[in-house]
Amino acid sequence: MNPYDVIRGASITEKSETIRALEQTMCFRVHPGATKTDIKNAVQKIFKVKVAGVRTANYDGKMRRRGRYTGHRPNWKKAYVKLQEGETMVEYAQV
Repeated sequence: MNPYDVIRGASITEKSETIRALEQTMCFRVHPGATKTDIKNAVQKIFKVKVAGVRTANYDGKMRRRGRYTGHRPNWKKAYVKLQEGETMVEYAQV
């Protein structure tokens, strides 16, 4: 899988920014079929940093209504990527 297919985008929330500042951990939305090894290799290739560990979380899509019509948002996956000691934190706008 192409590294740019694995990493779908940065998840920029208040929680992810706090984790980023305190624990040197970046947060991404990733492909639902991507493994931890795929995510690690993609981050190392795109951002040119060393990764210490990857944690993932799967989220179910919500049911949504528009009047009498119902729909379903897609399921998605989030990855927390911790950088090794001594690595500089990457700004998302640098890529």
